[in-house]
Amino acid sequence: MLQQIEHGVLALVAQIENVGHPVRGIVVGNLHQYHHLGDASAITNNLPYNPALKPYESDGVSSGTMDDRWVFTIRSSFINYSTAASLAGASRVLKDFNPDLAQKALNGALKMWNENEDTPQGMEVRQGRGFGNSYLSAALQLFITTKEERFKSAFEQAFWNLLNTPAIHTNMPGNISISNGITYAFMAYPYMGADFHAKLRPFILKYKEEVDGIAAQSPYGVPMGGRRWAGNTPIMSLAINNYFVHKHYPDIMDAEYVFKGLNYILGCHPYSNISFVATIGGRSKKVTYGSNRADFTFIAGGVVPGLLFLQPDFYENNDDWPFF
Repeated sequence: MLQQIEHGVLALVAQIENVGHPVRGIVVGNLHQYHHLGDASAITNNLPYNPALKPYESDGVSSGTMDDRWVFTIRSSFINYSTAASLAGASRVLKDFNPDLAQKALNGALKMWNENEDTPQGMEVRQGRGFGNSYLSAALQLFITTKEERFKSAFEQAFWNLLNTPAIHTNMPGNISISNGITYAFMAYPYMGADFHAKLRPFILKYKEEVDGIAAQSPYGVPMGGRRWAGNTPIMSLAINNYFVHKHYPDIMDAEYVFKGLNYILGCHPYSNISFVATIGGRSKKVTYGSNRADFTFIAGGVVPGLLFLQPDFYENNDDWPFF
């Protein structure tokens, strides 16, 4: 796990040090690579492109093959704050494993925070517009890492604004208006004092009311039919949030609110009793739509997006054809 975190941090630190800020994306540059379905290592020949050479030599490998990645750059306060949050958090994890990289990660996080404080786009993000939660996350992670009061103050101001602002899309099935705020609440909970915990309690009560309303809409007691494709993401998010509510406010919510989500994901759902988590459960998904789907392989612990109610096939449950 530490190596995987290191792998991601190396990429983000390199972007900040060489471009000046994180980039929008690094992607394949042609259709042939884009529709590649096998293992990602086969997308490129690992040679820099040379237009003077033919696309393919007799051995099928040539640096005249256009397979270099394209970097899409944009200055975005949302991306900058999101990166600051990621790097600030990663710096804590890497401090013993790779101290030099951990310091570079923290330096990059502070650079992104400082450079966006006085920009118009940064102001929009801080006011909750334009993905304001990235600012919230950056403030929290920087506070946990540095213990500086300025980051705590920034987080608390943005956090209470978020909880007091009506959420969009709450009229759609499966959506809970303050669930996103609750997620940040319990990230911050161990680092905040009794005043924060007491001030949070009325919002936890409101959250439970909304959860009960959502639960009543289906026999499974979970938010089915929400905004995420096929629905498993909000169901898992609900169960995770409910776990932390039960842990810190057990008088408000009992453990059954956690088990409802777990039961659904592991087989208590429409059409079949197959577990949506590869290798977990008596019967679980074996073939899923991953980056190497053409190889009919899977990653243990991978989760299927959900169940789509399209008769007669209910095709998300097919194990013989992962391309839907």
